Amino acid sequence: MKILVTGGAGFIGSAVIRHIIKHTQDSVVNVDKLTYAGNLESLESVFNNDRYTFEHVDICNQKELRRVFVEHQPDVVMHLAAESHVDRSIDGPGDFIQTNIVGTYILLEECRSYWTGLSPVRKAKFRLHHISTDEVYGDLPHPADYENAAELLFTEETAYAPSSPYSASKASSDHLVRSWMRTYGLPVLITNCSNNYGPYHFPEKLIPLVILNALDGKPLPVYGKGDQIRDWLYVEDHARALYTVVSEGKVGETYNIGGHNEKQNIEVVNALCDVLQELIPGSFQYRDLITEVKDRPGHDRRYAIDASKIKCELGWQPLETFESGIRKTVKWYLENLEWCRRVQDGSYQRERLGEQV
Repeated sequence: MKILVTGGAGFIGSAVIRHIIKHTQDSVVNVDKLTYAGNLESLESVFNNDRYTFEHVDICNQKELRRVFVEHQPDVVMHLAAESHVDRSIDGPGDFIQTNIVGTYILLEECRSYWTGLSPVRKAKFRLHHISTDEVYGDLPHPADYENAAELLFTEETAYAPSSPYSASKASSDHLVRSWMRTYGLPVLITNCSNNYGPYHFPEKLIPLVILNALDGKPLPVYGKGDQIRDWLYVEDHARALYTVVSEGKVGETYNIGGHNEKQNIEVVNALCDVLQELIPGSFQYRDLITEVKDRPGHDRRYAIDASKIKCELGWQPLETFESGIRKTVKWYLENLEWCRRVQDGSYQRERLGEQV
């Protein structure tokens, strides 16, 4: 296949491209605007591969997007381009509306125009795979408040109840994608994933932020009591899942992708501190740097994915445990501190975002 990947220079998108080039014979066209979180250094291992092509294009630029479709003639599209940081969406929701909603609309229209012009054989094989998040579902009951909370998980049938501008914009894009299938017959697949972590993650997110702050001896901020629960998914496991869905999934279906690793945020921070203490022992204890800060507005308390559908129907399940994935992640950051310094050059220096009320 020739796969067009939007947002391929981002954290998850770059992992998907590395997976495709390394483990398949498919070709990739990477379409990316290169915002602050998009970095081509994440794709150095595929730069010289003749199955990889980069197009510096914003998905909101309809004219350029149409040129990409005409020129490259993709067989499938994997749509990962999105603004994704909840704290940034609190400070500035406009970018999230523009990219996640308007951008998805423009992509849908270009996909539809392109798809209707294909030959019957190619038209029957075309797919648009829209990659989304579990945050569209809102939050689940917390074990501290509800005795049987652990039994409640997000399924593909869970009603949407987004809490933040980010999750609302992703929910909107999900609805658009489904409506283009229902109204126009566009062949689509949707996946909703849990929290990703791993190499090449921009340091505004919890795990890389904690690693880098700890190495600098800076406070490790924990929102509120740190009892918010997330299901953690190693990004390379997610990349495998996404390729499995786009190549083997059933058109019209939604698949939830999770890591089977429910952890409180404070547990994640403690685990990172313990691995760092083992690998880079210093004159102080990393756990002593943990600092409670004011919680962010509208903070969901618990996410948890039921990933049984993708396991039963497509045979995918994560390979990394939380412990193995965290260790790999810490080691990667320790070995790539220059990358971390380079991607932070500019306006963001790991300061607190999303404090507005």
